[in-house]
Amino acid sequence: MARIVGVDLPRNKRGVVSLTYIYGIGRSTASKILDKAGIEEDVKVQDWTDENVREIARIITNEFKVEGELRSEVQLNIKRLMDIGCYRGLRHRKGLPVRGQRTRTNARTRKGKRKTVANKKKATK
Repeated sequence: MARIVGVDLPRNKRGVVSLTYIYGIGRSTASKILDKAGIEEDVKVQDWTDENVREIARIITNEFKVEGELRSEVQLNIKRLMDIGCYRGLRHRKGLPVRGQRTRTNARTRKGKRKTVANKKKATK
């Protein structure tokens, strides 16, 4: 089991796919890392040598912001937006979509489960 930056990489997947299990590394970044390390993308993690794992870990720690450091930076950016009171910060604060999506329908991911409001009953004569 290869462990890089505190994340256990799946052994039976290709290297380029397994690196994406690390927060902050996508497919293109993973392929760049493997190119720098001199490892082919198709080689599975279980076939990596200890030297390969050390080289990949060195490249990631020196050149990329990943996992906890990246998560905290993103949270600080969101907190800064909320503190200055800009539009995006207000949307974050209210739990509504931030990037211009409609909210009349289809905003369930941000708004959460539906809160049904009953209709007012009409007064009888």
